[in-house]
Amino acid sequence: MRRIRIEELAPGSSALHELVENVRSGSVLAIPTESSYGLAVDPRKEAAVRRVFAIKGRDGAKPLLVVAANRCQLEDLGVDASRATLDRFFALWPAPLTVTLPLRAAVPASAGAATLAVRVPAHPKLRGLLEATGPLTATSLNRSGQAPCDDPDEIERVFGREVDVLVDGGKTSGGPPSTLLDATVEPPRVLRPGAFPWPRENR
Repeated sequence: MRRIRIEELAPGSSALHELVENVRSGSVLAIPTESSYGLAVDPRKEAAVRRVFAIKGRDGAKPLLVVAANRCQLEDLGVDASRATLDRFFALWPAPLTVTLPLRAAVPASAGAATLAVRVPAHPKLRGLLEATGPLTATSLNRSGQAPCDDPDEIERVFGREVDVLVDGGKTSGGPPSTLLDATVEPPRVLRPGAFPWPRENR
């Protein structure tokens, strides 16, 4: 496992350029998110997505959520929501709010479904990283059924042979995961309560 501090991944740096190449070649990253670390790969790379499922020990039929830096990245990924729907959620993002939206076509991270759970994360350094790498999966870094990892030292000890690059953002805050909504229905339906207080009037 290569370990690099997130502060070293400055725009234009050789470290960031190398990390982008790692993602393009199918490497698996550990990245800090709002509450814990996530397993990050290009959501369009089938072999990389399979590695994520293998690390977690999880059935490949369950989709992986994806984080992105901006609206253009979601559109390039194939998110096919209406302008009004995207406006609604971009008025709230960045936030620990993950939203299931329709896709033009399935991608490996969606596990065959024509929908994908996405968010613009409330972690400014992660958003800066995503500006360079493009959208990444961010499913929690843990074995299926176990608690998510929030400590980079523990990640290196447990996952050092399986994860290629650990982006070290220090110990994360822990706490609840992002709130998960299904916005393919109206009104959107809460699939998983979490850190974002989805307003009662929007339910």
